[in-house]
Amino acid sequence: MALFITFEGEEGSGKTLQAKALYRRLSLLAIPAILTHEPGGTSAGEKMARWLKWAKDTGISPLTELLMFNASRAQLVEEVIQPNLKNGKVVICDRYTDSTIAYQGQGRGLDTELVQNINKIATQGLRPDLTFLLDISAEQGLARKKGQRHDRFEQEDMAFHHRVRESYLELATEEPERWCVIDASQPKTKIRNIIWQKVSQLLPNS
Repeated sequence: MALFITFEGEEGSGKTLQAKALYRRLSLLAIPAILTHEPGGTSAGEKMARWLKWAKDTGISPLTELLMFNASRAQLVEEVIQPNLKNGKVVICDRYTDSTIAYQGQGRGLDTELVQNINKIATQGLRPDLTFLLDISAEQGLARKKGQRHDRFEQEDMAFHHRVRESYLELATEEPERWCVIDASQPKTKIRNIIWQKVSQLLPNS
């Protein structure tokens, strides 16, 4: 059964950990699934991701960010997501278009309609069936990253991260049938069980 699931959240929310946990559980049950991520997920995308996240002494405008993220995304949809969905697999993606609305739209201040239109072009209109938002305060999330090397986005000021979180919550409110908002400050096992309970409802004979 083809199913497209995305994970969203602020820095330190644990979304990557939970996306991997879901993939492992599906694999153990012999349910065909693939795990991918943004930015990246393809050879071309990984090169763009390194530049977007780790470029030093380079001024990257918000519009350039938007276009680069969507160039990576277009390649991922074409090369990975669409083919696997057509083959009936569960596709799990760590970040997708909602990240761009939150980070480049609300975070960077780009026009939301512009962001949505470019997202739509890059994805050919492909939308997730289910999106998990691992919600955590900016302060808690960034505290979890203490001692780690911070990328360009993690280095932004607290006001930026507050805007990103607010945008995610607004998106979830606008489309509650697609979003599942989870308090990311809960124990990892509890979060994993909440995610599985939701996903299992969409799987045949689960």
